[in-house]
This record gives sequence, structure tokens and C-alpha cells, in this order.
Amino acid sequence: MPIYEYRCEKCGAQQEHLQKMSDAPIEKCPACGSEGYRKLLTAAAFQLKGNGWYETDFKNGSSAPAGGHSCGAGKCSC
Repeated sequence: MPIYEYRCEKCGAQQEHLQKMSDAPIEKCPACGSEGYRKLLTAAAFQLKGNGWYETDFKNGSSAPAGGHSCGAGKCSC
């Protein structure tokens, strides 16, 4: 589940909330109770790890993996 950051326009309270993507935005500030609690736009905090990602596959600067296939194995229909 993603973590969303909110800030109150009235009192300035700022807090993170763990919510499902399908959950409705929180509208009431937990600190002062006003209706000016708004979701902030923040950068996503994730890192791609493991085999098959750009970090490990394209270190040599080529635009495609060896074999010319995007899957890297040459056995796909790409």
C-alpha cells in the first residue's frame, strides 16, 4: 500500500498516511479538525533491484541487451 503525505491548509500540520489506492482522500485534519487537509504531490520512493533491470543490464551503454531482443534471451516473439 502506498504512503501518502498530507498537509493542513489551516494549521500547517503535516503527516503521512498508509492508504490503499482505492481509498478516498482524507479530508479532515487529525490535528485541528478543519476540512483543509490536502494530499501532497511527492516523489515516489522505490528502487529497482535484481536481474533484468536497467541498473544491471545496460552498463556498457548499448541500447539493447545482447542478442537484440528486449527479453535478453532471444526466445521471445519480440
